[in-house]
Amino acid sequence: MAEELTKAITITKRRAAAAAPAADRVVIETPLTIYLNGAELITLLCTPAQMDRLALGFLRSEGFLSSMDELAGLRLRADEGLVEVELKNRSALAEKIYGKRTIASGCGKGTVFFSALDALRSRPVAGNITVRAAQALALMQSMQDRAHLFKATGGVHGAALADPERILFFCEDIGRHNAVDKIAGECLLQGISLEDKILLSSGRLSSEILLKAAKLRLPVLISRAAPTSLSVELAESFNITLVGFARGRRMNIYAHPWRIPE
Repeated sequence: MAEELTKAITITKRRAAAAAPAADRVVIETPLTIYLNGAELITLLCTPAQMDRLALGFLRSEGFLSSMDELAGLRLRADEGLVEVELKNRSALAEKIYGKRTIASGCGKGTVFFSALDALRSRPVAGNITVRAAQALALMQSMQDRAHLFKATGGVHGAALADPERILFFCEDIGRHNAVDKIAGECLLQGISLEDKILLSSGRLSSEILLKAAKLRLPVLISRAAPTSLSVELAESFNITLVGFARGRRMNIYAHPWRIPE
């Protein structure tokens, strides 16, 4: 699967004063345009895998779709780089879209549809799940072990959904937002509740990633990378346990450490 998502190229490798041609592989990046009820909504730059999950997860995490019961139809035209989504309720779309585009700090996608008020409207997450520190670190290592596309190219982020014992599913994408949205889309398709689950990420924990977790009702968010000041503040407000720099035998817990006992 990893090879199908990469492209073979010839590069010049320079080591000290010597240069020589060499074979290499780079991850494939492609645009995916989401049409919502016949209107173009957004174009995401993504890795061309699980694109139907990406579309559903994006709509879920941006507030356009909350359950499969609201979906009237979905048609993925991967060869054309587009997915057509039909929702049963058309009347609420204009209100959801108008005035809510925000320039994000992420890669793979530069626009999100939440407004600053979304942070005030989101309810605190109630999940009482706990995961021991050793379990959290083992889950992060398990996610890294599955990152075959990253190992082949070094050009993608990974995300995984887990319970305290195991990884439930994993995906990779050029964008850390996209990877999280693919997880959200898979959960939507399978009807999986997220209030007792853990979201793992390889990428920076910025405010928009934290808001996605809050909207999905995820109580624990763990990454190998760093958080931002706003994501820490939001995690405190939303009762989300926020963990960064989870590597080897160490981690930093930035909010609600009670879910990570020794």
